[in-house]
Amino acid sequence: MKTEDRRQKSEVRPKKALGQHFLTDQNIAKKIVDQLSPDVETVIEVGAGTGVLTQYMVDDILDKFHVIEIDRESIEYLKSHFPQLGDHLIQGDFLRTDLSQFGQGNMAIIGNFPYNISSQIFFQVLKYKEQVVEVVGMVQKEMAERMAAKEGSKTYGILSVLMQAWYDIDYLFTVHENVFNPPPKVKSAVIKMRRNAVTDLGCDEKLFVSIVKQSFNQRRKTMRNSLRPMLNPDIIDNEIFNKRPEQLSVQEFIDLTNLIGTSASHDEQ
Repeated sequence: MKTEDRRQKSEVRPKKALGQHFLTDQNIAKKIVDQLSPDVETVIEVGAGTGVLTQYMVDDILDKFHVIEIDRESIEYLKSHFPQLGDHLIQGDFLRTDLSQFGQGNMAIIGNFPYNISSQIFFQVLKYKEQVVEVVGMVQKEMAERMAAKEGSKTYGILSVLMQAWYDIDYLFTVHENVFNPPPKVKSAVIKMRRNAVTDLGCDEKLFVSIVKQSFNQRRKTMRNSLRPMLNPDIIDNEIFNKRPEQLSVQEFIDLTNLIGTSASHDEQ
């Protein structure tokens, strides 16, 4: 089916799709798909909706392309408009999907991600960070800013640290409300995440996650006050605890994890 035909048929949309806002600007859709790197072995689109992104991938990369869509109405729409997808169209919840079923090769995730579960999508990506080498997605603008923020920024937070520990993140461009149907009340943005060279953080990863979450959950406090229950007297006067969480780089959070972990180990002995 030609792209022009698909554009005409896409006017008949599913009535519901979990509150998603359908992108209607074809130029932006093509621009998003063009961000995919050619070296990935598997591409998974999350929440294809009416196929505005799908149409630019289904023919060119069908051999390595899969769509995961949870909404039944959207599934029927995609089946009728992109019959060539066949078994590559999967009805299911991406958040509950075992991505290892698609093989152990390098994987890219792409999509116009539903705003209400976008953070959960990124945490799912983290679970499969050894496979998922790239993510190209549209999210709420504030979310994109948080993901790409560096230390010292007011938007720097839990997702910033946890994702940047494993991925290089670029804020690509802003998408305005008027290119969606229905228009959202907020602006959107497209980000690209590319797996960095880190294979081991060099610290206890569970403790690292716990420290990051606990410190940002009380971000107005100094690290000493927010982490006090985890601190032994021998390290509590360390000057790093005078800082607030948004002042610490990813590497400083790793160093902090080792400091707390080592202190706890010595205490147990």
